[in-house]
Amino acid sequence: MFRGRFEHSIDGKGRVSIPAKFRETLKRDYGRDELIVTILDSCLVAYPFAEWQIFEEKMKDFSQLKKEAQSFLRYFYSGAMECAIDDHGRILIPPQFREHATLNKEIVFVGMMNRFEIWDKGVWEKESAKYKESFGEISEGIAERMGL
Repeated sequence: MFRGRFEHSIDGKGRVSIPAKFRETLKRDYGRDELIVTILDSCLVAYPFAEWQIFEEKMKDFSQLKKEAQSFLRYFYSGAMECAIDDHGRILIPPQFREHATLNKEIVFVGMMNRFEIWDKGVWEKESAKYKESFGEISEGIAERMGL
């Protein structure tokens, strides 16, 4: 499981080091150093290859005749790219992804259980402030749905 938040810097070529904890999880739980990265809202989302395969299987059952399904697949799935982790523990984030997520120098990795997100630090701080304001209300709703 990917947990926690980690701040890193992206270099001028678009390379960024994957947090050591995340690399350990990839090796221990997935056995390979390969990610599928795609666009999600204002950030990027990175799936271990095995988790992406599970996601793909679920998408096969998604009604591809519905317009919302087509829109989702065009946006999310069609933008997915394989990103290998190099010998230095880095991935190269393609220019179009850096542009979409406005990734500048400082970025934040956010663990999201079976995947992790990659945010521009400034964008993350703004979004995080919004989440913080409504966290109590949201957590109560989730607790009710989970029977906690």
